[in-house]
Amino acid sequence: MPQPDPPRKSLFKTSSFYSWSLVAVVTLVVGWIFFSRWWQNRVFEHRMRQERTEKQHEDDLATLEQLGGKELAIQTFYATPGELRRGQSVQLCYGVANAKTVKLEPQSNPVWPSYSRCVDVTPSKTTAYTLTITGAGGNTKSQTLVVTVR
Repeated sequence: MPQPDPPRKSLFKTSSFYSWSLVAVVTLVVGWIFFSRWWQNRVFEHRMRQERTEKQHEDDLATLEQLGGKELAIQTFYATPGELRRGQSVQLCYGVANAKTVKLEPQSNPVWPSYSRCVDVTPSKTTAYTLTITGAGGNTKSQTLVVTVR
């Protein structure tokens, strides 16, 4: 005679059900922790990248403004020393922004657009030097400087 099947235990009465349920819950919690940390790091990196881009843009604008912006400008034009004796040399220094050409009169040495450049001159008498710059659009600006010779 065949033996009757033993009575089946309820699913809730088996220990393996609770063990696997606990493993599943722990796995879900650990998975959620890893996912949330990954997501927070991603948001943080995105925000930092955005702030870095904005800071770089601000720095670029500040640098452009320091270098004269978009306007044609003579930023500096001075002599060192401003007064000298006959036969001595003086340095004429200039800085221009957005200039296409630069002309220094009276001057025999060539000059060109630069943010900071000096040329040596040896005037025999008190001389007025004129720096004239021309922009790409044809606009010009001039500035005059007097070097006194004693």
